[in-house]
Amino acid sequence: MGPGRMTLFNPFTHRIRGFRVLDIAFVCLIVSIAVASYAFKTFASAEDADASGVEARIVQEQKRIRLLDAEIARLEDPRRIETLATSYLSLAPAAASQEIEPEALARMAGPPAAPPAAPGKPQP
Repeated sequence: MGPGRMTLFNPFTHRIRGFRVLDIAFVCLIVSIAVASYAFKTFASAEDADASGVEARIVQEQKRIRLLDAEIARLEDPRRIETLATSYLSLAPAAASQEIEPEALARMAGPPAAPPAAPGKPQP
């Protein structure tokens, strides 16, 4: 290169404190990739832990649902209800003499009641 001639910056040969500029750029790139991959790995493991916690809660809720279904089945057992009705309310199953045919319902009800009189009018 002669005097008065302008030189272009060449990253392949230009050195700063003994290191080529291109080498420094590659080291910075590798360090930034390492930091980014570590950050992504940490974020992914945190999300995985959250997902595991949600799955554990789902399993607990399913167990609770099964337990509550069993409790409902126990409380709705007809023998249990009959025992409670007999013990506390003195109720018993209907006897055959208490049963009636649908056609006989009108006779059992009796004649229709007279409509109530309007207020203020004397009753006959």
